[in-house]
Order: sequence, then structure tokens, then C-alpha cells
Amino acid sequence: MSIPQAGGGPIESRAQLVAMIADGCKPRKEWRIGTEHEKFGYRLKDFSPLPYEGANGVKALLEGMQRFGWQPVREGDNIIGLKQGGAAISLEPGGQFELSGAPLKTVHETCSEVNLHLEQVREVAGEIGAGFLGLGFAPTWTRDEVPVMPKGRYAIMRRYMPMVGGYGLDMMFRTCTVQVNLDFATEDDMRKKMRVALALQPVATALFANSPFRHGRPNGFLSYRSQIWTDTDNARSGMLPLAFEDGFGFERYVDYALDVPMYFVYRDGKYIDVAGKSFRDFMDGRIAELKGITPTLSDWADHLTTLFPEARLKKFIEMRGADGGPWRRLCALPALWVGLMYDSGTLDAAWELVSDWSAEERQMLRHTVPVLGLKTPFRKGSVRDLARQMVELSAHGLKARARADGFGDTEEHFLHTLRLTVERNETPAEEMLAKYHGAWNRDINRVFAEYSY
Repeated sequence: MSIPQAGGGPIESRAQLVAMIADGCKPRKEWRIGTEHEKFGYRLKDFSPLPYEGANGVKALLEGMQRFGWQPVREGDNIIGLKQGGAAISLEPGGQFELSGAPLKTVHETCSEVNLHLEQVREVAGEIGAGFLGLGFAPTWTRDEVPVMPKGRYAIMRRYMPMVGGYGLDMMFRTCTVQVNLDFATEDDMRKKMRVALALQPVATALFANSPFRHGRPNGFLSYRSQIWTDTDNARSGMLPLAFEDGFGFERYVDYALDVPMYFVYRDGKYIDVAGKSFRDFMDGRIAELKGITPTLSDWADHLTTLFPEARLKKFIEMRGADGGPWRRLCALPALWVGLMYDSGTLDAAWELVSDWSAEERQMLRHTVPVLGLKTPFRKGSVRDLARQMVELSAHGLKARARADGFGDTEEHFLHTLRLTVERNETPAEEMLAKYHGAWNRDINRVFAEYSY
């Protein structure tokens, strides 16, 4: 989750909020790729989660990373993140370590950024007796075992989450994801990309399903992380049906965001708890806790980071449906969506694939894929059939982009691991479960050896 945003000065009208998102429109030559991923830190000696303080804690890790030129981000006396150029490192509520990558031109560049980051993390972690695990849900820890990071916004969310869903605290403390942020040219381009992104997000969830364990045992799901989002806070999450309604655009998204309950307002280094109150009420001066406080565009930018639909609109579009995973899949996720979104012909073909899906079908996929993955039935076939089409469309789009690296390889090669998943009809979660019941002899700690970075 984000560090405090810098969005601008006082808000004078709703039109400013619309303009702030519309300002994301960019010509194709300026489109960029931003890859984000989270990972679980743990102590090598006993596989327990990293605390914040201590010689092998998260704070020590953040301090050690500064040798590579990262600059500290602080909240009060605590270091809570790092920044360098257009990239940032932040802490999730339970200490999950997140890289928010810089906006880069190619998948090659964003993958190199991920690789460099993981090499840096591994160097520092090794010195303090820590490791990092790439899964969508913490496989062994109970919620009580997970430490709480010293960030003010998380105290507010911890209080509020149990009021609005059954899984909110699990989402905060025990999940990890990988996502990609992509640009749009116009409002029409944004609309089509949002619709394709939302419709195909469950298919991406199946391809990246990687969270089959809870408390050291199989949990009955292939993507438990995705299941958690079905009952976290439905006022701010889900499949965003309004994106498929006539007239959807920047204004409609702003109206939706104005009425999504807020968590907080950040002032003078402190978070003011306004959980459950709307931004619309804030603008109208109807929140007692904020009396005398003028809403700013920075407040609006903060608020937009607390909306959690499966595809999220800011000045770019975020694809949010995938579980965190092993090294290669951190590059496969941006490749998949760049291929679909950044070639016009491929985007049109992807929209043709999903354009006649009903809201009920999209919702069925969202609820069934966490359990059945690629084997989820859909019309006369299955999600595996959709995944095959999705991957091949992406490959076509990446070929059309023709962005080669120094060895002459196009971005298409990053899809190899996804092609294997479709060919085998086996999600990463099913691969892990087979090991758990087979070679691992139900020793869940083997996951730390085989799925750490």
C-alpha cells in the first residue's frame, strides 16, 4: 500500500478531480510500464515473520538497502519506506516488502529492475539472517504471529476492516500480489482497457494462482488471496460493474470514488481517522473530525489508493488480480498485460473476446476461479481455453510491439512460463500441492526452500 501521495493544493470543484485522472492521458510514445510486487520476509532460523525492530528486522533491512542509493521515507521517528528515482519500496501492514517500480519503456527494462531489486534484497537479507518468499498468502503463520508495522494508516484500517468484511485483516497481514500499471491515450482508450482488464482479471488470477496453504495445510483454494478479496470490503473492491455501463468514463469513476468510504486524512505527519465517511462529505464540510480542514488534491490522491477493484483507475490503470509468486512470474505478469493493452489490434481482439460476457458470467468467474483455477467451466469450455486465448493474444501484441533486447529477443519470451501453465492445465498452486502431498511428504516448511527468492 502507498506512502502519502503528493497530488496538489485545495480542491475547488469536482471538475478538478475529473481533470486529475484525465491528465493521465498520454500519446502512445509516452506509454510506460510500472511493475509492483510484494513478498514475505522471514527469519531463516525458524521461518517466522520478520519483526520491525531488531538485528534481523524490517527496519534493519530498510537501513541496509540504503547502500544502493535508496533514500529513506519516514513517518515520525520510523523509517517506513525508501525511494530512488521513480521507484519506491514500501511496507505492507504485516511487513510485506513491496517494490513499486519506476515507469519504464519495455518489459525488458521492468524485468531488469525487478531482478536488480531482488539481488539487492537478497544481499542485505542474507547478512541479517532473513529470506523472502514469493507466494500469494502466508503459508504457515497465524494472524497473531504477524507483526504490525508502525504506519498510522494501518492502525485505522485494523480497526475498520472487521466492520466491513470477514477477511480484511487477512488481506492486510497475510497476502502478497504482483501487479502492473499501464497508461491510456484517451477516455475511450481507458474505457476499453478497463473493461478488458476487469473481464479478464479472473483468468489472470487462474494463471497466477499461488496461495493454496493456510496454517501449514491446504486451505481448499488455489488462490486464497483472491478468495480473501471477495469479503474484504465490498464497497471498495470487486469487479466494478459500473465500468460496463453506458456512459462510463472519468466522471463516472470520480462519482464512484467520491462515495467510497474513506479511511483517513493525512495532516502534519499524522493520520486522522475518518473511516466510513465519504470524500463527498469531506468536500461538503460534513465531517466533524475534519472541521476547518480544506480537502486537497493530495487527499484525493491518497483516497484513490484505498480503492481496491480488480482493475483500478488513477492516472493509469492497475491490474490487481494476480497472486505474488516466484521470480519468473514477476516478469510474466507485465508481459501478459502489455501484450494485450499496448497494441491496438490486440486490444480490439481482446475486447471482442469479452464484449458479450454478462455481468453474471464475469461475477461467476470471479467467485469460482479461486477454487477451480483453469478448470473453471465457462460456456462450452473452461477458463483454460480463455487463458490460452489470452496468452496467445498477448504474444501477438508483444510481437507487434517488436521491442527487442540486446540479444534480439522480443518481450514475448516472458510469456513462456504462462504457456507451460496452460499446456499442463496446472496452476502454480496445483504444482505446489502435488509437491506437498508427494516429495515434501506434507512438510510445509519445504515451501521456504523451494519458493524463496
